[in-house]
Amino acid sequence: MNCIRVNTGIPYDVLIRRGILRDAGAEIKKVKPNTRLAVITDSNVSPLYLHTLLNSLEQAGYRDIPSFTMPAGESTKSLENAGLLYQLLSQAKISRDCCLIALGGGVIGDLTGFVASTYLRGIPFIQIPTTLLAQVDSSVGGKTAVNLPTGKNLVGTFWQPSLVLCDPDTLSTLPEDVFADGVAEAIKCGMIKDAVLFDLLAHQDPQTHLEEIISRCICVKRDVVEKDEHDTGDRMLLNFGHTMGHAVENWMQYQQRHGQCVAVGMVMMVRAQVAAGMLAPTVLEKLLQICQKYCLPVSCSACWEDLFEICRQDKKSTTKGIRAILLHSIGDSYIQPFSFEEFKTFLRGGDQQ
Repeated sequence: MNCIRVNTGIPYDVLIRRGILRDAGAEIKKVKPNTRLAVITDSNVSPLYLHTLLNSLEQAGYRDIPSFTMPAGESTKSLENAGLLYQLLSQAKISRDCCLIALGGGVIGDLTGFVASTYLRGIPFIQIPTTLLAQVDSSVGGKTAVNLPTGKNLVGTFWQPSLVLCDPDTLSTLPEDVFADGVAEAIKCGMIKDAVLFDLLAHQDPQTHLEEIISRCICVKRDVVEKDEHDTGDRMLLNFGHTMGHAVENWMQYQQRHGQCVAVGMVMMVRAQVAAGMLAPTVLEKLLQICQKYCLPVSCSACWEDLFEICRQDKKSTTKGIRAILLHSIGDSYIQPFSFEEFKTFLRGGDQQ
């Protein structure tokens, strides 16, 4: 079993092992031994893994464990559904000495974390991610959020989990496009901080290297988050491809998967850098090749002007401009401030390439 310690303000462990879901109760008992638990999951995950989790918790001695199943999909990440969960938790008499468990992908992890951080002014929560995207990215680092009609993740908190349990066996039930969704986030980690990971994804079968891929991605995120827990500096590097990716998601009305939109966003930014003479063309070639390998899109039908207007609502925007994540090379990234006019010119150049 891989154990990665994340030394944030309140440290916690990320445990990575095949079959760990069956032992979740024993692992949770080590960090929350005398705590009442409640599980939040979604309609896709519930029939697959909720019984296994509840059985493991009961074997560890936990009793009276309410579970709440939300509709699957990005639209579940809303203030309305957060309010619904507050009511359900209150009715179930969940108190400040209780702990929530997020069993699912990034949507459930983000929503559960947001609810945990705000219900009764904050209660603990545990992440059990069941998608590759959640295992390599969203379950670690403590960002929680819900969406607004004007943009993605615009209402949120920083609230670290007490424990993260990653079971690669849960990835066996993922459709190919959902698995590729997570690969896009792993590619991002390789692009910004880990050229070895990028090469592994480019040249090997990820199914035979899952533990290594998950571990390397979490280590990238751990190293960044430990230096900048609250996203005021280097943590922005983790948003490579996300400024444009979130704009694509918004423009598509969240009908396209997050990782697919991030792939489009990464290609748009790299293409613009190459057009501006800021990056070697071989980087774009390698990115296009790896996206093709995993059937990830590299463009969308939206015009760059529309996406630019959506970007003005991005979390990295200021009143004067936007902080974009660019590359020196694969595995080496940096933050570049742009005025809005400069960023518009930058995007226009990439569109004309």
